[in-house]
Amino acid sequence: MIKNDLLLRTIAGEKVERPPVWLMRQAGRILPQYRAIRSSLSGFIELVTTPELVREVTIQPVDELGVDAAIIFSDILVIPECMGLEYEMVEKKGPYFPATIQSEADIDKLDSGSAAADKLSYVYQGLSLTKEALDERVPLIGFAGAPWTLMCYMVEGSGSKTFSKPKRMLYQEPELAHKLLSKITDTTIAYLKQKVAHGADVIQIFDSWAGVLDEHTYKTFCIPYIRKMVEAINPLVPTIVFSKGAWFSLPEIQAMSPNVIGVDWNTDMSYIRKVLGPDQVVQGNLDPCVLYASHKEIEAQAINLINKVGGNHIVNLGHGVYPDTPLDGVKAFVNAVKGYRY
Repeated sequence: MIKNDLLLRTIAGEKVERPPVWLMRQAGRILPQYRAIRSSLSGFIELVTTPELVREVTIQPVDELGVDAAIIFSDILVIPECMGLEYEMVEKKGPYFPATIQSEADIDKLDSGSAAADKLSYVYQGLSLTKEALDERVPLIGFAGAPWTLMCYMVEGSGSKTFSKPKRMLYQEPELAHKLLSKITDTTIAYLKQKVAHGADVIQIFDSWAGVLDEHTYKTFCIPYIRKMVEAINPLVPTIVFSKGAWFSLPEIQAMSPNVIGVDWNTDMSYIRKVLGPDQVVQGNLDPCVLYASHKEIEAQAINLINKVGGNHIVNLGHGVYPDTPLDGVKAFVNAVKGYRY
């Protein structure tokens, strides 16, 4: 039995004494312990691929911040890598793929499904080690990128403001896009099933680049594949779907029946409740920049957010915590939530 099961009880729709709180990217550069480990390594990828270090940095925010969940330290881009598309993590610039997907021949070369996912043993080892070391203190969240977000990097080759290259494929070669998205989906499902088998209590799906698409295109190229993932994982553990910027598809996301819907900070929670109703468990959605404010302001914003949502709520940021966020600001946020009572 998990000792602090507040997150799981909230996901199940039970009445709880307060909302649970954790932060996307909580295991990272806001923590001096993390920076010490990171500075001793050759780079980010060495950290991601070393199970013992994954265990250490995943547990750091549980110890330091007292959050109600751990999220396994990894990267969404391990999926393209196991499919045969290697990437590099360039300091201060982000991911870079030396080779990209440009044609059907490129897609045909990719491994997929269990054959690809089985290559990621270092991720599964990291999960097993972390689950053991957590000793059931808090739930352990596993995650993956949504197919569209992964396709963005695989076709563009790096981060982008517009992702015009993958979007061009959607419009010019839709059948090709569906073929690639289908391969990514099958691989990610196999990967997430392994994560559950190795200790993940909850799965979050990140569609970080949902907001670069319009409503029709998102419904055509994203919703069917995320639905397939949710349907595959929901019988095993609860799912959280976080489609950043896809406010226009909230009803379609809810219709997939994920246990939790994550919300970015650009969408007001009053609107969310109007669209999704009072019983849908939601996660989010404080602007990460609020954590630069005074402790008094952070506490006020956190309490205002909780009051606005009105229950069935996992408190989080509307995206990942920024690397230069003051640690004291993060602690003020977490402590404000932990001090709240319904």
